[in-house]
Amino acid sequence: MEDSSKVANQPPDSRISHADALSYWNSIPPTVNGMLGGFHQISSTDLRGSANFLAKLRAGDSSTTPLGLLKRGVDCGAGIGRVTAGFLSRVCHVVDVVEPIEKFAKEVKGMEMGGSGKLGKVYVMGLEEWIPQEKYDLIWNQWCLGHLTDAQLVSYLKRCKQAVPGEGFVVVKENMSTDVEGKDIFDEMDNSVTRSDEKFRQLFAESDYEIVRTELQKGFPKGLYPVRIYALRPKVSKGG
Repeated sequence: MEDSSKVANQPPDSRISHADALSYWNSIPPTVNGMLGGFHQISSTDLRGSANFLAKLRAGDSSTTPLGLLKRGVDCGAGIGRVTAGFLSRVCHVVDVVEPIEKFAKEVKGMEMGGSGKLGKVYVMGLEEWIPQEKYDLIWNQWCLGHLTDAQLVSYLKRCKQAVPGEGFVVVKENMSTDVEGKDIFDEMDNSVTRSDEKFRQLFAESDYEIVRTELQKGFPKGLYPVRIYALRPKVSKGG
């Protein structure tokens, strides 16, 4: 039996096991309810919140054109493609997908897109392995980065920097820790970590990103973790 005092002193992300996480998600049915942990009713609120956030982000950014579809986006940790079909296909001409669970990736391929955007490449692999091969206007990460250790997350974000042109965005939408001491929380069921806002900001800084915009998702039922969205861009060096 594992020593509880020893576990308590371990960084939460050190307990992440990709094998155990894959085993958990392979046991989950490929449905919207499965993707949302039994809270299928929040899907429309979530998609609407994401769409509103991106619209405000683009409208307030001088380097992009607010109107019109983005050329290419990617849905990272896409599951069955709920966000791909319900949101990203409405804002991108082409949407690639990264998803480590093969049965979920198959669902994405057969899903009807809600917008005019088309499904692009489907990468069946984890984000800790994925190396972007395309240039993206939008790299969307939602409810998936908790499966990466802190070091893996920094490495992943650094790889993404090479894939977003000057006007592109990396967006992170994740649960926020509610620990009274502000600590990250390890979930033994799905083998993930729920990070604090402070930790995310620290890891973004380590990855050389700046936060362009951030806000809390509104309209979710009480009792769920708060959800925060961050829009990131690689920092521009000021050397000269």
